[in-house]
Amino acid sequence: MMEGNSTAGSFTPAQQFSVADLVVVVVYFSLNVAVGMWSSCRVNRNTVSGYFLAGRDMAWWPIGASLFASSEGSGLFIGLAGTGAAGGIAVTGFEWNATYALLALAWVFVPVYISSGIVTMPEYLQRRFGGERIRMYLSGLSLLLSIFTKISTDLYSGALFVQVCLGWDLYLSTVLMLVVTGLYTIVGGLVAVIYTDALQTLIMVLGAIALAVKAFNEIGGYPNLEEAYLKAVPSKIVPNTTCHLPRADAMHLFRDPVSGDLPWTGMTFGLSVMATWYWCTDQVIVQRSLSAKSLSHAKAGSILASYLKMLPLFVIIMPGMISRVLYPDAVACVDPEECARVCGATVGCSNIAYPKLVVELMPSGLRGLMIAVMMAALMSSLTSIFNSSSTLFTMDIWRKLRPGASERELLLVGRVVTVVLVALSVVWIPILQSSSGGQLYIYIQAVTSYLAPPVTAVFVLAVFWPRANEQGAFWGLMAGLVLGLARMGLELAYPAPRCGVPDRRPWLLTDIHYLHFAVLLCAATGAVVAGGSLLTPPLPPARLKDLTWWTLSRESPQPSVDGTSQGPPDGECPPFWARICGINAIVLMCINIFCYAYFA
Repeated sequence: MMEGNSTAGSFTPAQQFSVADLVVVVVYFSLNVAVGMWSSCRVNRNTVSGYFLAGRDMAWWPIGASLFASSEGSGLFIGLAGTGAAGGIAVTGFEWNATYALLALAWVFVPVYISSGIVTMPEYLQRRFGGERIRMYLSGLSLLLSIFTKISTDLYSGALFVQVCLGWDLYLSTVLMLVVTGLYTIVGGLVAVIYTDALQTLIMVLGAIALAVKAFNEIGGYPNLEEAYLKAVPSKIVPNTTCHLPRADAMHLFRDPVSGDLPWTGMTFGLSVMATWYWCTDQVIVQRSLSAKSLSHAKAGSILASYLKMLPLFVIIMPGMISRVLYPDAVACVDPEECARVCGATVGCSNIAYPKLVVELMPSGLRGLMIAVMMAALMSSLTSIFNSSSTLFTMDIWRKLRPGASERELLLVGRVVTVVLVALSVVWIPILQSSSGGQLYIYIQAVTSYLAPPVTAVFVLAVFWPRANEQGAFWGLMAGLVLGLARMGLELAYPAPRCGVPDRRPWLLTDIHYLHFAVLLCAATGAVVAGGSLLTPPLPPARLKDLTWWTLSRESPQPSVDGTSQGPPDGECPPFWARICGINAIVLMCINIFCYAYFA
């Protein structure tokens, strides 16, 4: 049926996936497994605690690379390129906004976290406010977020890669991904992930740069991009509609606050709320920064990660746009039957932009390497999410319900939780496929904007407003949760209409953009926290020592067991390096502002 028509994105993998590719994939995975076995043997000889608590001894460059790597999974490759293909460069704002959040993390939040001597984020709120409720709630919320945004999107993007490369069915590919990930976890264990993460990031970035160069060559360089992109229209269109036309403002970062798909007001304020949640209060990220040798190392790590975050526009988003230029019938399809034939989703196929580019443009061998790296990155992020989610559930929730649980019971519960998480995520994939007009990245951001802003509000008030107390914070979080879930429910009940179908959604969805909703939600939560705190008695000042920005002890923190301070205390790194960090931060902000202005 599709053999003759190879341009319209029919997947006839025979001519695409060569023997060289298969060899590379097999070699890459066996290497990964070998490293995994080697490192687990090495570690078992040492102690577990020495391995997990890296002794707060990390240098700045692994921290920066790791901050970047943990935020750029392969879901992001697929999501950013897909949104770039569908709507141009505005989505870059999500990456560039991180600069300010990362600087805030290193200069404001990390000093507070270090002086309060905590390991996890719920633990900080527990120390700051007292009580168990908030800690339990935060653990539950992060489980929800990992099902809706992390696990299901990772599985989906991995399966999409398998589907584009091998031409298999999406669900078959998902099952395959899960089986291989399970084996990977069992054989290599999480230890392997630490060792392979750095390597994967390196190969991913180099591969992405190589692919970007090749893609720009295909269209004759950057100057031709805008013109070519605005002409990239699929051959089959829905009559009397305009949704097949590329956006006229495709090459602009700042878009109309009312009619824009990513309004500049939302990209400035709403996004800052979400970025603060992700970069300053999310366990995965903060843990990386807390492992630094000194505050200077944490700051330098943040700066390195921010520099790396400037790359995606050029190596992911623009190649996504080029993918639409080269394969408009597949990537930019609007006709539901055509889209279902190309990628199995009727709402659009922009998600396949990046895999399509890899399969079509990379020479054989390199293609296999890119695919192997994408898969491996997926698996490493999945394994770490599975691990941390099951730990959260068993330690924070199950132990509260059953204080006398034995070791064996806890391990069993952990395994069962992982299976349940996987099952829920697989069930969620079809919903994910059809929501947000089939754009993976926009889906991730939308779900985040319904659940995360209350957490941002509570953390910011906890750090900066000593009067905030437990009652205020708890009821603020509850109110925020109710409002966020209400909006998310509406979103699921009334999905965005397909091309050519009139929009009959309630005004809450059509007129309030999710980024604007994030600002409103954050403000509402803040108001409830403030009201609740002012109506109830304040915390005694002695309780707040070292826990807010205003009550930080300026003397050197962390005396060790025998009373001597270890190494250079976090506050006093050599002034020379502190100055270098400061100068670099200013340079970084100048570059960031210049890029914003240039592409605005």
